[in-house]
Amino acid sequence: MNRIIFVFFFISLATQAQNTTTLPKDTTPPHATLNDISWMQGYWTGEAFGGITEEIWTPPLGGSMMFSFKLVVDGEVSFYELGHIREVNKTLVYELKHFNDDLKGWEEKDEVHSFKLVKVDGDRVYFEGFTFEKVNDDEINIYAQIDNEDGTSEEVAFNFKK
Repeated sequence: MNRIIFVFFFISLATQAQNTTTLPKDTTPPHATLNDISWMQGYWTGEAFGGITEEIWTPPLGGSMMFSFKLVVDGEVSFYELGHIREVNKTLVYELKHFNDDLKGWEEKDEVHSFKLVKVDGDRVYFEGFTFEKVNDDEINIYAQIDNEDGTSEEVAFNFKK
């Protein structure tokens, strides 16, 4: 049940919301570097899905920025997410995997969810189904397009503060 509720990583790319978008068909992702999203680095906390969220982003190093995400509900870990944004062919790619509280993976061993860069627009960086927004030096928003159990799709906003 928890897995289904928190499946914001299984995006419905057919539906677009106010803050998330997709790369138009037959379009090449734009050029970008990690400098365009380096403001994400740091330790961030927030609230979502009835619990406390924690997201940690490392500074750019070796062509990537690594992150970890944790959701804690009622004092217990619900799940983890690990991933990175990396530079590939002069653009950025957002990639991630999910794990239960015991670190058993949700995806198959070699499966990774990968999201292409759509655009960089000031303090917003758009990937397919995800948008990262710098509100100020101590606050960010991450918007994610999620699929619901009933087949509908919705955009969820995650607000994080340092």
